[in-house]
Amino acid sequence: MTSKQRRGVIITGGGTGIGRALAHSYAEDCDVLVVGRTESTLRATAAGRDNIRVLAADLTEAGAAEHVVETALRIFARVDVLVNNAGTAAPAALVDVERAAAETQVAVNLLAPVFLTRAALDALAETHGTVLNISSSGASGGRAWPGFSVYGATKVALEFLTRTWSVELAPRGIRVVAIAAGVVASGMGVRMGSTPEQYRAFLSDTATRTPAGRVGKPEEIAWWARQLTAHEAEFATGSIAVVDGGLSLL
Repeated sequence: MTSKQRRGVIITGGGTGIGRALAHSYAEDCDVLVVGRTESTLRATAAGRDNIRVLAADLTEAGAAEHVVETALRIFARVDVLVNNAGTAAPAALVDVERAAAETQVAVNLLAPVFLTRAALDALAETHGTVLNISSSGASGGRAWPGFSVYGATKVALEFLTRTWSVELAPRGIRVVAIAAGVVASGMGVRMGSTPEQYRAFLSDTATRTPAGRVGKPEEIAWWARQLTAHEAEFATGSIAVVDGGLSLL
């Protein structure tokens, strides 16, 4: 299969964790552009895989969304799947929420997907493509999430966008779906500031409270992503798949 025949996929937050697993999975038969702020981690994702390209960009900056889409079209000549995966969290009770941290979470988790998706609309319409938003099961089902009010609010909003865009964009042949991921051993806790020991303890505690008896793996989220964005799934739009080992049911 030649490069022009392969689907073109954009994955944000592609340098680590779930984003890296997504990139490796899609790279099995697609051309992939991984986007993130840190070029070294993006290059680690792409190592040994010629059909993964990297673009270091801050999606919260003006013009970044257009630059990402233009780059994908220049390299692949098409965009079939856009995965809004990049996210950031700054856990804090309301009394401790800092303005800068709150604004960053809104900018990365909510506004970046809005403007990147908008920038990709024409390209996605050409291929009857799919937008996949990565949400969190902690924000699903009308639940409370003490200590994560701002982060959770951005994920609730992302699920609302998924449903609304699926209706708005259906006439253009674009599907919009989401995965509400549970706790996944992606290393995110360490990147949020926990020590490795604290993060291991968190994962162990979560596993004991999860009906499945464990936390998730990044590769499992990638598998679900491939199913939801496959051609065979074209009748599903506005769908939000909860993949969390049953934790959100408790």
